[in-house]
Amino acid sequence: MNEHRSTHPYLDPRPGTPGRQVVALAHRGFSHGDENLENSMAAFEAAVDLGFGYVETDAHGTRDGVAVALHDSSLDRTTDGSGEVADQTWDQVSRARIGGQEPVPRLDDLLGTWPDLRVNIDVKGDSSIEPVAEAIERTASHDRVCVTSFSPGRRRRTLARMSRPVATSAGTSEVLGFLTGARLRVPGLVQRALRDVDALQVPPAQGGVTVVDAATVAAAHRAGRHVHVWTINDPDEMRRLLDLNVDGIVTDRADLLRDVLRERGLWS
Repeated sequence: MNEHRSTHPYLDPRPGTPGRQVVALAHRGFSHGDENLENSMAAFEAAVDLGFGYVETDAHGTRDGVAVALHDSSLDRTTDGSGEVADQTWDQVSRARIGGQEPVPRLDDLLGTWPDLRVNIDVKGDSSIEPVAEAIERTASHDRVCVTSFSPGRRRRTLARMSRPVATSAGTSEVLGFLTGARLRVPGLVQRALRDVDALQVPPAQGGVTVVDAATVAAAHRAGRHVHVWTINDPDEMRRLLDLNVDGIVTDRADLLRDVLRERGLWS
């Protein structure tokens, strides 16, 4: 069992979870069998139906200030619409259909439909800063969201617009600072890099550089931070990471992650 302690309710064990807590995050919901439905309310509902208490999503803001759950900055790849979200009103975006079937969700809808669901929100662009903050405020979701961004500045600007703290995850420059401190075994560098965040949400490796191994997980835990790894769809890789004592796994294959956690007695 991990000895480090979470610093925000988002990371606290779900009620009824025995022993070690693993944060199982359904990446853009669960749409296996129809991958074209990512980030739709149907995909989020499918994750909830599987028993997931955490989902991951991305957010962009419309021209009139509505936060939408969508990975890309444009509608082109995942919907039957086209154009940049930031250049369109919510009325225009709302006409698009994900995979030709499902409407693009407002972040308010995702946060409001399942009041106990914990939601990891990647603030993708400057257009989403104010809308994301307002959606969290309106739904009073502070204790059950984690706000992250590759840009620490964008994350901080989002947090500055909220009345209460939320959980946070490191941006690119903070992850690089952490890795430097971990590899050099300088705890002060690790603490400085992670001073504003509750978790590291990272890939196992990037650009040929290993990010997650026994040493980096231990360094993060000594600093009191969680390690969540994305995006893991292979059961053997899930098992390897669990053996490294990571705290969370982000996956497109929520069904497979559930099976792996069940076999280890880690599924509530």
